Amino acid sequence: MAKQKEDTESGFQSLLKRQIQREFSAAHQYLAVAIYFDTQHLPQMSQRFYAQSTEERSHALMMVQYLLDRDVDVDIKGVDPVITTFDSLHDAVELAVIQEKRVTEEITELTRAAREESDFLGERFMQWFLQEQVEEVASMTTLLAVVDQAAGNIFDLEAYVARETATTGAADPSAPKMAGGGT
Repeated sequence: MAKQKEDTESGFQSLLKRQIQREFSAAHQYLAVAIYFDTQHLPQMSQRFYAQSTEERSHALMMVQYLLDRDVDVDIKGVDPVITTFDSLHDAVELAVIQEKRVTEEITELTRAAREESDFLGERFMQWFLQEQVEEVASMTTLLAVVDQAAGNIFDLEAYVARETATTGAADPSAPKMAGGGT
C-alpha cells in the first residue's frame, strides 16, 4: 500500500519552505559580494564570500532534504533581488552582518513555530541552524571590525582573511544531510 501525503502543511513547514527561498537568496547575495571583492582585486575576501555563498546553498538543500524526509512537497521559488554594487568594502561586509542577523531572527521564528506546534522533530532539526547562526553572526561581525581597523590597508585585510578565516574543508558531522547527497 502506497504511503499517502498529508493534505495540509503545518505553519512550521510553510515557514521552512519560505526559508529555503531565503537561503537561496542569501547564496546569491553572497555571490554578488564575492564578485564585488573580485572586482576590487581582493582574492582572499572574494574566496571567503564564494565559500559563504556555497554554504548558504547547502543550508537550503539541508532544509529541502528535511522536507523530503518528512514527505512534504517541496516547491522552489525564485530568489529575491540582490544588491550588486557597493560603495566600499565596509558596506559589502556590513550587508553580510545585517543579513546574518536577519537570518538569525528567521531561524529563531522557525524554531518557535515548531515548538508552538509541538513539532519536536522540526524543533530538533532547527537546533543545528541556531548554533550555526551564532557562529555566522560572530564571524561576520569580526570581519566587519577587521575591515574597519584595517582602515583601507587591503594587504592587512587580505592577510587576516587568509590566516583567520581559511576553511579546513572538513564537513561538520552534526550537520543535517543535504538533498542530492552533497556535503
